[in-house]
Amino acid sequence: MIHDNLLLIISLLFVVSMLTMLSEKLRISYPIFLVIAGLVISFIPGAPHMQLEPDWVFLIFLPPLLYGAAWNTSWTDFWRARRSIILLAVGLVVFTASTVAFVSYMIIPGFTLALGFLLGGIISPPDAVAATSVLHGLKVPKRVVTILEGESLLNDASSLIVFRVALATVPTGHFIFWQAGKDFLVVSLMGILIGLVIAHIMYVVHRFFPTTPSIDTALTFIAPYLMYISAEHFHYSGVLAVVSGGLFLSFRSHEIFTYNSRMQTTYVWDTVTYLLNGIVFILIGLQLQEVTNGLGNYSIAESIGYGVVISIVSIIIRIIWVFPGTYLPRMLSRKVKEKEPAPSWRAVFIVAWSGMRGVVSLASALAIPLTLGQHAFPARDLILFITFVVILITLVAQGLSLPLIIRWLKVEDDEDNVKEQNTQINLQLATVSLDYMTSAYDGEIINFRPFTSLKERYERIVNTAEARLRDNDPDMPALEHVRTYRKMLLEIVNVKRIELQKLRREKDFPDELIRSKERELDLEEARLRDSP
Repeated sequence: MIHDNLLLIISLLFVVSMLTMLSEKLRISYPIFLVIAGLVISFIPGAPHMQLEPDWVFLIFLPPLLYGAAWNTSWTDFWRARRSIILLAVGLVVFTASTVAFVSYMIIPGFTLALGFLLGGIISPPDAVAATSVLHGLKVPKRVVTILEGESLLNDASSLIVFRVALATVPTGHFIFWQAGKDFLVVSLMGILIGLVIAHIMYVVHRFFPTTPSIDTALTFIAPYLMYISAEHFHYSGVLAVVSGGLFLSFRSHEIFTYNSRMQTTYVWDTVTYLLNGIVFILIGLQLQEVTNGLGNYSIAESIGYGVVISIVSIIIRIIWVFPGTYLPRMLSRKVKEKEPAPSWRAVFIVAWSGMRGVVSLASALAIPLTLGQHAFPARDLILFITFVVILITLVAQGLSLPLIIRWLKVEDDEDNVKEQNTQINLQLATVSLDYMTSAYDGEIINFRPFTSLKERYERIVNTAEARLRDNDPDMPALEHVRTYRKMLLEIVNVKRIELQKLRREKDFPDELIRSKERELDLEEARLRDSP
């Protein structure tokens, strides 16, 4: 039995990798492609029957995925966009849950308002991975990406709190707003506090204990589970514990990690989060048969109709919320108007259209108990099916149309501004390096060629950066030579790789030395490709 389960997991990982490569070839965002692929696979005769356990998602998948997202989020950018992020992650979640609650209460026979809030809490949070993967490689302003990533970090917590409060009110059928608001604040604040306390403990361990890169990497995987389980044990928000702790440690990472710890941790986390995301999205598609089989008294046609209506309502609600939420504060507050750049309506629409639902919604729906007292939980199967329809419609329809809309609207990114800022940083770093060399190693620069060569290299960096920052510089055509020079260096790296492969086949040198040289080439190529 263990061997069969292990083979199934390994096969799933292999299928995810193959399908992701195919999605790259077809230029379709991999979450969308994997959901559709899982949907198709579920109808193949003899396909394995798979049931997604909500406890697995919340305990195994959610902590590392949230922690990885928090770690890759800039705290500075997050704080600058905090007003927009909170309006979406808290305000929009509550607005969506409330609207969906009343709409479902009106259109679905026998649906109580408490069940409506339960459904609203389930489908209110957009998925983090879906939005960022769809936007990956597309030219959109950095602030748009920051807002969507920041929203996705917090909205899971907001929606899960609404879900829990609504679940507790289903037996009585009464939803008390002031009590829900109080519970929301307590659960949120205590979750943040627990996350920060554990993050400070991990900070001390990383910084003052004799760790190695492998230990540092292992501790980064222990931390999110420790934060999540600790907060959930006391019935507070494990999601906010992970997010707050991850943001704190990410902000302090330059103090607690050496360069090799940062590199190793980054590579390992990239691989793990990719595999976890891939498995989750293909499992969503594989759930359709399980969801359909449990519909019970509701017909598939009726259930699809309810799902389509709720999907359209969810999409419209986001658009209605985002535009006033963007422009009204600028009209009402001079401070906001002066501090924040005027947003383009095109960029605002991209934020409004990026409301794809995903794994948290499905896991929440699956977490609804099977029974309520001595009876079956009311409308559980219908809520599950509606959730699946909303995920499918928003993920596929909005996800596939988003790149087309971005091109149609001709959304302008801020790539030129980012390049200019990058050049300014290069100029400042090269300038202070030159100043230090001339003051501390003046004699060596005069007498030893390696020192002289390094000084000349930094002088070239300074000259190139200054030329880039002068738009009307007469030597600007020289920038084309800089690009050609970088192209040549990349070609030389490739030539070196080919030669190393030849040396490996000849077996005249130790394989460890060959691998060391390959790592040097990897770092050199990364530096060349990341330069503007």
